[in-house]
Amino acid sequence: MNVATTRHSRHAFTLIEAIIAIVILSIAMPSMLIAVRTAYDKRVGPVQTSRARWLAVEKLEDIIADRSSATRGFAYLTAANYAPESSIAGFPGFSRSVTLRQTTANLLTAGNGYMLVTVTVSWTDTGGASRSMSLSTVLTATP
Repeated sequence: MNVATTRHSRHAFTLIEAIIAIVILSIAMPSMLIAVRTAYDKRVGPVQTSRARWLAVEKLEDIIADRSSATRGFAYLTAANYAPESSIAGFPGFSRSVTLRQTTANLLTAGNGYMLVTVTVSWTDTGGASRSMSLSTVLTATP
């Protein structure tokens, strides 16, 4: 056998080596793609939840500012002044609603003097499931 012939045969893949490589890749690739998709879904979920929490806090701060305002005050806190938002500018896919309930100091009995304010933010996650998050606070009639 010639040394030159041996060198040339070592520079190329055989057909069987190419077929084995294709089989291994065809088995491994779907698993790797599923892992990447799962990692993406797991990363996006907390980001959306954090964004929803931020949107709820933003609306609560607006309501607290209205309560503290010299021109608006506690009497301004009515459902008519806080209509549901089916879309929020800059945050596609998110919606927000406000629930206001007058209560007594125990927060269980309907009455006057305290306002239980609940902001609910809703969205659809990457898997198509509907999600929502609610934050509440209590405001008083007297500052």
